[in-house]
Amino acid sequence: MVNKIIIKELNLCFAKNHVLKNIDISIPEKLITAIMGPSGCGKSTFLRCLNRMNDLIEGTKISGSLLIDEKDIYSDSIDIFDLRKRVGMVFQKPNPFPKSIFENVAYGLKIHEIKDKGTISEKVEKALRDANLWDEVKDRLSSSALDLSGGQQQRLCIARALAVEPEIILFDEPASALDPISSARLEELLEELKKNYTIVIVTHNLQQAARISDWTAFLMLGELIEFNKTEKIFTAPQDKRTENYLTGKFG
Repeated sequence: MVNKIIIKELNLCFAKNHVLKNIDISIPEKLITAIMGPSGCGKSTFLRCLNRMNDLIEGTKISGSLLIDEKDIYSDSIDIFDLRKRVGMVFQKPNPFPKSIFENVAYGLKIHEIKDKGTISEKVEKALRDANLWDEVKDRLSSSALDLSGGQQQRLCIARALAVEPEIILFDEPASALDPISSARLEELLEELKKNYTIVIVTHNLQQAARISDWTAFLMLGELIEFNKTEKIFTAPQDKRTENYLTGKFG
């Protein structure tokens, strides 16, 4: 097993608030790693460390090392623009741009200065196919993305992330705003995507984590309590706090 992401002694503070505390974790390549824990435990903050989105928050202080392919993404030599191309992100609520379906997916390509229309069209189609959306939208690519259903909008946002050919995709509660059928389709899609991408997903849904992830991390009060293969976490947790969370004693 190859580790795509290796994190050592990661600490993060927002002003005087110590949010992440001495996190040590290695995330394997081309598998799904779920991050779970009670509200306010630092899950989303941890996820945003992986593409340096916390940099946008004033007063952020971060220490430790966070390596992707053995390169520290917090070193001065890192191109953050390139990093966010390699590490895509899909948010809790679908956030399509008020543009056409085609333009939503093509947006990142144009930002990265791909100008050939044929190349853009090919990459848009591939991304929509990879997001299991092509057959539903191929005849209305010029229609507004805002006319799509919630589940379709979320898959469009995934296509938008895929279009620039990332290596890692971060998902922050991607099914929380979806109905059960759309959630199931999203889970099927994630299973398919892990063949080509390293996936890290924050989820409140324990059943979803158990169904789709290969590895699971449990965070509590900013600390990594336990990290193991998902089956072991759910059937034989090593820490009493993990067991208490999984059995609903808090959360």
